[in-house]
Amino acid sequence: MNHPSKILFTLIAMAALSACQPQDASDATSVSAESTLEAQVSYGLAYSYVSQLADVGVALDVAAFAAGARDAVSGAESQLSDDEIQLAFDTYQAQLQEAAIAEQEAAASENQAQADAFLAENAQADGVMTTASGLQYKVLEAGEGEMPSSDSLVQVHYEGRLLDGTVFDSSYERGVPVEFGVTQVIPGWTEALQLMPEGSKWQLFIPPQLGYGPSGAGGLIGPNSLLIFDVELIQANYQEPAAEAPAQ
Repeated sequence: MNHPSKILFTLIAMAALSACQPQDASDATSVSAESTLEAQVSYGLAYSYVSQLADVGVALDVAAFAAGARDAVSGAESQLSDDEIQLAFDTYQAQLQEAAIAEQEAAASENQAQADAFLAENAQADGVMTTASGLQYKVLEAGEGEMPSSDSLVQVHYEGRLLDGTVFDSSYERGVPVEFGVTQVIPGWTEALQLMPEGSKWQLFIPPQLGYGPSGAGGLIGPNSLLIFDVELIQANYQEPAAEAPAQ
């Protein structure tokens, strides 16, 4: 009995044959809802598989790809040895990594330049304060409560945006404030929270070095991105609710 993964790879190879025919329109295979189930599955696998490769930057030699698929489906001996194939894979992966690093570095440089230009101009804006670290903030609502310490657990509402206005995180949208330790967040937050009286609402302008730096975070926050947060400090020393006693 064939292993399911082997069957899947066979189907992918068969699909690749359909997807990689010569570019002469007369040789193209047309697939529709009226085609056989095998044709539909083959086309779907090919389209999905090749699209995924394209999404991660893999450039295909269509003729060579089709040749490999044909040889695999027909059971012909591979035209390359296992060692040659592995070397090709390793070399190509290294090239992709080098390209990704170069792209990351270029984005980091561009984002840093944009952050520097913004901060220089923003420092002159009415009400904006700049600390020794480079953190900038503006008091939107002044609170009169106590200020957190580095050991505090705080409760806040917040919204985070990029320079272009893209919202990448918001407790307001979720409708629930969050609690965390003052030192469990990015440096810009750690510094700002210890300056904020309870009940305050500030706008923070966080330089890349006080945010996520050259690594960025997730899919939205690129390397060396400047971050803008609206932060509302609800409780400076949040107390976890006591657990309810079990019913007797």
